[in-house]
Amino acid sequence: MTEEGFISLDEFCASHNIEISFISRLQEHDLIRTVTNAESIAVSLEELPVLERIVRMHFELDINLEGIETIVHLLTKMNAMQSDIIKLQNKLRRYED
Repeated sequence: MTEEGFISLDEFCASHNIEISFISRLQEHDLIRTVTNAESIAVSLEELPVLERIVRMHFELDINLEGIETIVHLLTKMNAMQSDIIKLQNKLRRYED
């Protein structure tokens, strides 16, 4: 199932050679969100880069789920702070001109 904007977890797991139970554990830790329809469980294409990054951290770098949870939290915070810095720099430029 590759509906518009979604990819089947069966398809994703088969292509990455991982168990669906791993995805279930990610969902339990609120690291990803899945969508269930009549046919299967899927993940949105917007979340696909996050899911792939988590899979790489876990299987290639051997980071446990708690560590991944911490990393994702810190990256989210860092991105928010970078956004705030850009907004403040733009405000500062307006006052400098």
